[in-house]
Amino acid sequence: MSVEVETAVGRRPGSAGKWLTSLAAAGVAVVAVTVTAQTIDRFHWWAGFVLVPGALIAASGGPLLVRGGGRAFVGYLLACVGGLVFAVGAMLMFGVMAKGWPLMITLPALAVAGTYLWRSADPLPRAFHRTVAMLALNTAALGVTFLLLVNDALDFGDDGWWGGFMMVGGVIILGNGLELLRHRIVYRAQAVTLAVGPAVIAFLLGLRFLRDWPF
Repeated sequence: MSVEVETAVGRRPGSAGKWLTSLAAAGVAVVAVTVTAQTIDRFHWWAGFVLVPGALIAASGGPLLVRGGGRAFVGYLLACVGGLVFAVGAMLMFGVMAKGWPLMITLPALAVAGTYLWRSADPLPRAFHRTVAMLALNTAALGVTFLLLVNDALDFGDDGWWGGFMMVGGVIILGNGLELLRHRIVYRAQAVTLAVGPAVIAFLLGLRFLRDWPF
């Protein structure tokens, strides 16, 4: 009993230190955004009601993330949700939502892609999860492209450029489906077949938009 009590007591300072460090990082982030907005005369005080809760939510995920195991995944989700809310608050603070809204595509997509760190040991769910993660990266790239277009850094004219991202998505699905062929698992053929169908459809639709075919 005494050993358990000593162990628990010994862990408290370290745990408290992680929380304090996480909260301090959140505070620095809030102050940095606020001071910068005031410096460039784009300060909108009411955005703090979004900025501060986002920072606190993200800070609550930090200590759980470093613990590992199942708590790390919960911490990751909290950090991602908090980071997204914080990003919205920062854009509102600077008054750039009209130019920065594509980040609301890129950031959640990157959060989904990051979950691949907790991949399964079984080939079938691992392939499915890898497909989702790679599609999320493709979506993040789509968000970056929108960001460049909105800020006049790119101009594709009237071309159906988004078809290229659909084609990449089809290649991702097909590649991960075919990868299952090297594993001796149950329902391997069925899984590959289910992957090939959506992959071909996505690729052909993307080609149709990209080439502006009328059919």
